[in-house]
Amino acid sequence: MLDFPNAKINLGLYITEKRPDGFHNLQSCFYPVRWCDALEVVPAEKLQFGMTGLPVPGNPDSNLCLKAYNLLQQDYNLPPVHLHLHKVIPMGAGLGGGSSDASFTLRLLSQLFELNLPADTLESYARQLGSDCAFFVQNKPVIATERGDVFEQIDLNLSGYTCVVVYPGLHITTAEAYGSIKPQKATCDMPMLLKQDVEVWREVLKNDFEEALFPKYPELPQLKEKLYGSGAAYASMTGSGSAVYGIFKEAPAGLVFPAHYAVWQGLL
Repeated sequence: MLDFPNAKINLGLYITEKRPDGFHNLQSCFYPVRWCDALEVVPAEKLQFGMTGLPVPGNPDSNLCLKAYNLLQQDYNLPPVHLHLHKVIPMGAGLGGGSSDASFTLRLLSQLFELNLPADTLESYARQLGSDCAFFVQNKPVIATERGDVFEQIDLNLSGYTCVVVYPGLHITTAEAYGSIKPQKATCDMPMLLKQDVEVWREVLKNDFEEALFPKYPELPQLKEKLYGSGAAYASMTGSGSAVYGIFKEAPAGLVFPAHYAVWQGLL
């Protein structure tokens, strides 16, 4: 079975408080985008995992796809499979690519072995793999709170808008990003604001990480201003960085970036 785990962007991101467990509570709107990896799962005589595409740092045995398989295997005694991941979504970009790979693994295994696991069960497994993994089970726009794993559905449809996502090759670790943050309450009523026209978001909808990271990495504010200069209705860094995206009413023309930047453009 073959599927295409997609990325997400954050429409606004507020770090509201530090939790007793060391994590942070947040508020954000998660919105799926069509920048995708490729993931294949087929039955095999022994468990195998292979990767192509972008190099993934770390031990392959600790990859989230394997962890997802092991979670379900423990509870459902799954037979071995061959997992193959072709990595396209950049890592350390705030796009949730690894989380998406994990959740799509759960979904594919449920289909392949006819487990017929409902969405809430899959989300429960996904939460054990990472804070935003559960989002990719249903893959619909949500207001995310707590660790990014408690969801409120939101009626938000940006279809017809073009999104340009630019990753400048800066791998910002989660520890570095959160180490610079001073938690505070959200400065806007996000559900109400997201009902307004996209152009209204510019002066109000914020990503808290920008204030901490833009002075350290001048490429990031430069990217944001370039997107606005090319006609973006709204532009922001996504997640804890370092990808920056712009949302356009019409597909922009003539946008050029350095050769080592990774760029995706497509309809939302």
